[in-house]
Amino acid sequence: MAKIQMKNAIAELDGDEMTRVLWAVIKEKLLEPFVELKTEYYDLGLKSRDDSDDKITYAAAEAIKRLHVGVKCATITSNEARVKEYNLKQLTRSPNGIIREELDGTVFRAPIFVKNIKCCVTSWKKPIVLGRHAYGDVYKNCEIKVPGAGKAELVFTGEDGTEIRKTIQVMKGPGIIQGIHNMDKSIESFARCCFNYALDQKISVWLGTKDTISKTYDGNFKAIFQKIFDEEFKSKFEAAGLEYFYTLIDDCVARIMKHEGGILWACKNYDGDVMSDMIASACGSLAMMTSVLVSPDGNFEYEASHGTVQKHYYRYLKGEKTSTNPVATIFAWTGALAKRGELDNTPELIDFAKKLEKATLDVIEEGVMTGDLARIATPPAEKVLNSWEFIDAIADKLSR
Repeated sequence: MAKIQMKNAIAELDGDEMTRVLWAVIKEKLLEPFVELKTEYYDLGLKSRDDSDDKITYAAAEAIKRLHVGVKCATITSNEARVKEYNLKQLTRSPNGIIREELDGTVFRAPIFVKNIKCCVTSWKKPIVLGRHAYGDVYKNCEIKVPGAGKAELVFTGEDGTEIRKTIQVMKGPGIIQGIHNMDKSIESFARCCFNYALDQKISVWLGTKDTISKTYDGNFKAIFQKIFDEEFKSKFEAAGLEYFYTLIDDCVARIMKHEGGILWACKNYDGDVMSDMIASACGSLAMMTSVLVSPDGNFEYEASHGTVQKHYYRYLKGEKTSTNPVATIFAWTGALAKRGELDNTPELIDFAKKLEKATLDVIEEGVMTGDLARIATPPAEKVLNSWEFIDAIADKLSR
């Protein structure tokens, strides 16, 4: 059978550890037999990023902007233990953080539903899409461990020399202080991305912050969202029968637990990081979650929403075949290929992506799955496979 041809390339961002191993298997078994893959390859493995002083990460971000579509494997964000393990020159920044800043994007994540994996939250009947602001807050912070008593101040010096100064705390002894920031322009992009995505998906939008406590910082998110909604999106939402709803983040969490789903929950950066994992776990597994970074000027980066599966990788190095769930990584590829097909008017590529997703879910719903899903499947799994066997089962289903 002739392979499906791609008109344009996608940026391929390789990663680390177990997800890197499975990345190659997915390409070999599920993609290359069916599609003449065209990619620009960037090795974002930890050592590669360290050797290039992160130049390769910025180059990958530029490639996504140029090609408009990228697909990314999970990567390590280094800590002191990783510096020693990989003999790094320095602590490296989060590659996700760099790419999100460069694209000025918003991360949208949604659980992947299958019939035999029941949600822990029984009221959830439809996927909850988590819209995560991907700039600023603690991910671009400045911290100080202070040695003793003194005055901690927040100081802003304008370009004209004007100074704004506030006392954070008169500290009686050793402690810690942290400075975080955000930009109006980035929050505006976040709002527009959320409202546009919601219109495309035909779902309402909820925003939750804590403006009763953080009156200026969180209040700015609330004000900007409301202004953009009123000026640019209100009539569109009304025509589509959708709503925009603001409430406090704690009230939002309480409401979410009793809601049926089928909404877009817009969160600040850290809130989105935590709540997307909560939703994924409650729906079955962190590996059953789609994730796409969308920029306001129409660039898309698809990725797995979980980490590099470090423990499984160490077992793999000892010669074990682990039962690591590859679904999120498969769906990162299908998302990127479908978007490439949409932008290039290649319907056969879109159709292939849909068939690969269906084959993956069909295998699971037939009772064949990896160990993480087998522990929670109802009815119990028929077969529990290692990752290679599971991917082979999908390949067999796809070819038939």
